[in-house]
Amino acid sequence: MTPIIFSDFDGTITQVDVTDLVLTQLAHPSWREVEQEWARGQIGSRECLERQMALVDASLAEFNALVDSVPVDRNFGKFYKFAQRHSLPFYVVSDGFDLVIRRVLKNAGMNGPLYNGKHLFSSALKVRGRRMEPSFPYAGPPCEHDCATCKAEIIRRTRDNGNPIVFIGDGLSDRFAAQAADIVFAKRQLLTFCRENDIACTPFETFAEIEAKLDPLVKKAAYLAKAKSRRPRLRARKLKVELAV
Repeated sequence: MTPIIFSDFDGTITQVDVTDLVLTQLAHPSWREVEQEWARGQIGSRECLERQMALVDASLAEFNALVDSVPVDRNFGKFYKFAQRHSLPFYVVSDGFDLVIRRVLKNAGMNGPLYNGKHLFSSALKVRGRRMEPSFPYAGPPCEHDCATCKAEIIRRTRDNGNPIVFIGDGLSDRFAAQAADIVFAKRQLLTFCRENDIACTPFETFAEIEAKLDPLVKKAAYLAKAKSRRPRLRARKLKVELAV
């Protein structure tokens, strides 16, 4: 079956965590205390981001200038073309913010369903003067973990006809999505989490490695689909011969 691909954004498609970069450069240092509360499981990522973004002091121009410095995985563009070429559904699911994601993708020359939001599920952000106003359109309900974006629920709702779900991620905010997926590519904190919790995963560093692993699966799915489509025609020919005899 054709894989359906979901990917985290911060630290996965990008080489750095954009939200952490914004907080490090533009927020009061107390954001780290909030981060520790989240890491300890005392609060969910939704509350964490609400409190952290309230500590940011920056104009839209300052914010955008920092976002424009963010590098993307050098192999992501090629991987995205690979997914398009094989008609693989590709979605971004992120606790990060649409304002950031769309700007980074635009700077990287990306457009289509990712850029226009049809395949993008993330938190939302508006800049008012020097204040950040986050909102969370995909937080649920339901989300038992109070996630900013309930990645696991989005994956469950997108499952169709048993197609395998591929998830790509790097951080603790990806752990529930990894538990909901069939095939997991992981690095950094997510890789550690998967190994500690016996979740089957494939380590990766760049999207080139993911493409190399998925290519045989995609070719097999295409071969099986082609073989299945030929069976009715073969049966029809056989019946025609039998009737002729």
